[in-house]
Amino acid sequence: MEKKVLTTPLRAEDLEDIHAGDIIYLSGHIVTCRDVAHRRLIEEGRELPVDVRGGAIFHAGPIVRPIPGSDDRFEMVSVGPTTSMRMEKFEKEFIEETGVRVIVGKGGMGEKTMEGCREGKAIHCVFPAGCAVVAATCVEEIEDAQWRDLGMPETLWVCRIREFGPLIVSIDTHGRNLFEENKVVFNQRKDEAVEEINRHVSFIK
Repeated sequence: MEKKVLTTPLRAEDLEDIHAGDIIYLSGHIVTCRDVAHRRLIEEGRELPVDVRGGAIFHAGPIVRPIPGSDDRFEMVSVGPTTSMRMEKFEKEFIEETGVRVIVGKGGMGEKTMEGCREGKAIHCVFPAGCAVVAATCVEEIEDAQWRDLGMPETLWVCRIREFGPLIVSIDTHGRNLFEENKVVFNQRKDEAVEEINRHVSFIK
């Protein structure tokens, strides 16, 4: 199967044939962007200091270190995903206001993000948990750092990346949500299993 690599900046049509459950990789740029950055934009009305239109954000709190002998430059040590559901109440508006195309994090997201992805022609992807060091190897360079007053985990680290992934598409531009679809399947299997178990232990009062 051919490896599917998307390169930022992305247009809506670039994501039309990407579906929930697909595995993709990302090249170009990604910006770490989590709780406080979302709150500053949506609740405080502050303009995001990084242009992510057509680009990608990563729900992550990375570990970076200064490059010895450099002039305020950093390298990525570890960049694992954080739980995306924490950004659920912000993400629809975030997509509307920024024009971001790809959101990467851990775990699924809910109805508001599904609406945002459908209307804004964006996707949400899951980076496998426990692979933070692997993710860091996909970062070729940290090109910029904004809102550094927030501390290392919440700073907007602008990263140039190459074949960042694997990313599992959890929400596509058509509004399909892999996690919600899987819940239906898993609950059906659970009900069938419980019914089968009860059939074998029905003698127990």
